[in-house]
Amino acid sequence: MTDQAGILEKGLLAALELAADTQWADLTLSEIAEAADLKLSDFHGVADKDALAAHADSYFDKAMSEEGISADDSPRERLFDVIMLRFEAMEEYRAGLVSLMKFRDRTPSLLLSLPIARKRSADWALVSAGLDNRSGAPAGLKSVAIGYVIDKAERAWRKETSADFARTMAALDKGLREAEERMERLQRFTGWGKTRQRQENTATEETKPEET
Repeated sequence: MTDQAGILEKGLLAALELAADTQWADLTLSEIAEAADLKLSDFHGVADKDALAAHADSYFDKAMSEEGISADDSPRERLFDVIMLRFEAMEEYRAGLVSLMKFRDRTPSLLLSLPIARKRSADWALVSAGLDNRSGAPAGLKSVAIGYVIDKAERAWRKETSADFARTMAALDKGLREAEERMERLQRFTGWGKTRQRQENTATEETKPEET
C-alpha cells in the first residue's frame, strides 16, 4: 500500500505531466490516478486536486537541500544557490506547473494558503543555506523577507524564455540584494546584531571557569 506522502507525490507528478497538455482545471482525479498508476480509492481521504496543487511547493522545496553549501560563500550567495536548485527542479515540469499556477491564481482557497506555503519555502531555504539561526535578524523576519524574494523570482521564472534562467537569476539576485540591504538597515536602526553579540559575549564570560 502506498502511504499518504507517496500518494501525494505520485499524484502531483502525474498531474503535472497531464497538465502539460491539458489545463489543470480540466483534469479529473480519475485521470490523475490512472496516470499515477494508482487506484482512485487511494486518493479517498488523502487528496483531491486542490491538495495536489497545494503540495507542489513542498515537493520542489526539497530540491534546495539536495546539494551541499560552501562555508566560504556569503549568506546571500548560499541562499541564491539553494533557491536556484528549486527552480532547476521545477524546470522539468514547466508546462504543467505554469498551468497549475494559472489555476491557483483563480482559486481563492489556494491563493489564501499561498503565504503559508511561501513561508515554508523560505524556512527550508534558510535551513538549506545554514542560516536557520538568530544571526543577522530574527528568524521570523528573515523568513518573511525570503518568502517575498521567492515569490518575485517565481513570477520571473514563469516568464522565462531562455534555457539559462537569465530572467529568474536576475530577479532572485536583485531580491536577495534588496533583502540584505533592508536587514542591514534594520541592524543599524535597532542594534539587533550588536545587542545579540553582547548577550552572547556576556553568557560566554559567565560560563568561563574562574582562574586560580
